Order: sequence, then C-alpha cells, then structure tokens
Amino acid sequence: MTTSSRRHAVLAGALAALALACGPAAQAQEGDFTRIVVGFAPGGAADSLARIYAEQLRQDGLGNVLVENKPGASSRLALDYVKKAPADGKTVFIGPSPMFTIFPLTYKKLSYDPDKDLVPVALLTDVPTVIATAVNAPYKTMDQYVQWLKQHPAQGSLGLASIGSAGHLGAFALSKELGLSVTPTPYRGATPMLVDVVSGNVSMGWDAVASMMPLYRGNKLHFLGVSGTRRIKALPEVPTAFEQGYKQFEYATSWYGAYVSGATPEPVKARLQEAFIKASRNPATAARLEDLGLEVVGKSGAEARERMLKERAAWSPIVKASGFEAQD
Repeated sequence: MTTSSRRHAVLAGALAALALACGPAAQAQEGDFTRIVVGFAPGGAADSLARIYAEQLRQDGLGNVLVENKPGASSRLALDYVKKAPADGKTVFIGPSPMFTIFPLTYKKLSYDPDKDLVPVALLTDVPTVIATAVNAPYKTMDQYVQWLKQHPAQGSLGLASIGSAGHLGAFALSKELGLSVTPTPYRGATPMLVDVVSGNVSMGWDAVASMMPLYRGNKLHFLGVSGTRRIKALPEVPTAFEQGYKQFEYATSWYGAYVSGATPEPVKARLQEAFIKASRNPATAARLEDLGLEVVGKSGAEARERMLKERAAWSPIVKASGFEAQD
C-alpha cells in the first residue's frame, strides 16, 4: 500500500469513527441530563435556589443538571409538567410547600394528587416570613399592635402579595381568636404591597423575609415578628410571633422541597435524596442560600412528607372556619 493509500485509509477510519460518535448512542449520551423544573420566572428566589443546587449537584458528580423555568398558575404548570414526565428521576420539581399543605385545602379541584403524583425526595430550605410595619407606626411589638387594633378597630389591615397564603390564614386565625378585624388586602406582588406598608396605608404587611430585608436594612420597615418557633440566623434581634404568644403564625414558614414522580423507583429516589442533602450541607452552597434570605434544612423526603402532613392538618380547621376558596 502506498503512502497516499495509507493516508486515505486512516482518514476513512477517522471519518467512520466520527460518524459513530455522532450517531444515536452519542446523541443519547448528550441528552442524558437531570432537569430541575421551577414554576417561577428567572431571577427570583426560587429560580436562584434551583440554580445554586444545580451547580452544586454538577460539582458533586450528578452529571449535567439544567434548570428549566415554567412559570404560571402558582407553580402548578411546572408541577403538572413533572407529573407527566418519565418516572426515571431525571425530571425534578423544586417547589414551595403551600402547593402540598394549603392548596389541597383551598382549591376545590387540583390537577394533581398532592400525596401520590409527586413525592418529596428532600426538604431543602425554609422560607421565613415576617410581619412588617412602617418604622413610624405607633406599635413595635405584637402586643402593642393588638392594643392599637382594639383602639382603632376599623384600621386593621394586612397587606398580602398572595391571597390564600399562610399569612392570610394566620391573620384570620388571629382575628377570630381576639375578636378583632384584620382585613386582608391583596396586591399584585410584593413591591406594591411594601410601598403601602412603608407609607402606612396598611397597618401591617406579610411576606418572605427575603423580599423585605433590603427595606428593613435601610430602616424603611420595622419587623413585629417572624414566623415559626425559632428566631432566624439573619435576624437574631427579631422575636418570633410565636414567642410573643401568637401561635397563629407557627406554620407560616413555608419551605422548598425537591419532588419527583410518585412512580419513580426507590433506588432512584434514594440517590436523589442523598445528592440533595449532600448539596445542602456544602458550606459555600449554604452561605449562598442564606444570602437569599433562606434557611438551609437539608432533610430527607420522609421528613418532608411528615412536615407536609402536619402543616396541612394544622391549617385545615382554619381554612374551614374562614370559608376561603381559591380562585384561578
């Protein structure tokens, strides 16, 4: 064989190898990735959380991990997408707990079974919420607010970025127990609500700590109390409403979990659980999440489900008493 012939043979072999490399097997390998789906647009806390976890999961060896945004219908579009995806653990929903704790109580009909269609593989972070007022309001504690409300019963109002939320239901429970009126005032998002809280147009507002922190640090807002039963790392100086004697906001701390199709094989769920918990415990990842106003939890899917059922049971009598029904 001449030198020229050998060169042609080598070239032909290389082209054949390249053709095989670009064939179905390689294409399948290129498409072998884990998709994290979130029900909010890019740039928000949920999207940022998902991208932080995706980055850490990639570093920990889970392979290609992509984030896909499917906003709409309070994250229900994203949940339905994951519900219909193959039950192979390659499509993961990261979503807020009210979809599994409050929505089943407030919606007449949901497009998903909150206990079967998707199941949690990990409890990722808490989302502390807070009751806020204008800095010049004549009340600085929950007790002082209640006393003021008794003297000004027609002025009790609670600004809300989302009606039917834990803050809304907590305010209803507070009103019912005290025999006072706190009127929920819904807004189209946190920003217009906070404008009215800062100006004193509503007597108090409720939302995630993360959305209010810049105004609080700028001395534009005062915090009456945070949700849950323990103070949060970012605000050690702010007492919980619970410790001030107002248990109505005990379960007003929502949380983010990672979920997969209920039909996903147990070994796959166990692998994802281990991966998400490991990512949660990475110090750099935890610090980035805490910068968003989130508190890292990093617990198992079983613990997430236990908390889900506990919170749903706690909200059930309050929803029934309120008569509230969510509207699409």
